This record gives sequence, C-alpha cells and structure tokens, in this order.
Amino acid sequence: MKTLSTKWAVLVATSGVIGCLLSGCAWSIGGGKERTLTTRPTRGEELIDLKKARDHGAITEDEYQAQRKRILDK
Repeated sequence: MKTLSTKWAVLVATSGVIGCLLSGCAWSIGGGKERTLTTRPTRGEELIDLKKARDHGAITEDEYQAQRKRILDK
C-alpha cells in the first residue's frame, strides 16, 4: 500500500511540474543576458555589438566609425 501511494505522489508531482512548464510559468535558471524583443538595447550594448561586428569583419572601419558616431549622438 505504501508503494502505491508513493507512486501516486510522484505522478501528481510530475504532472504539476509538466503542467506548469507547458502553461508558461516556467522559471529561468542561470540569469543569462538575453534580450527580449520588447527591450531596446542600451547604448553600451549597441557599441559592444558594433565593435564585435567590426572585429569579425562584418563591417568596415569606416562603417564602424559612422555607426559609432550615430549611436553616440543619440
């Protein structure tokens, strides 16, 4: 009898966790620096992203300087 109630307790707890995850009330673990679509990046974040683009060759030095000036002039 004790084994049956333990199995039911595990089933109920597991169902609760799965239901919570599927309903969108999941919690975040780790606290990463991910941006949401509704949040605008800060000037600092924009400058960091811009520098990364230049460092990886995605934009030229001239493009970098022009965009950097645009960000700083906001």
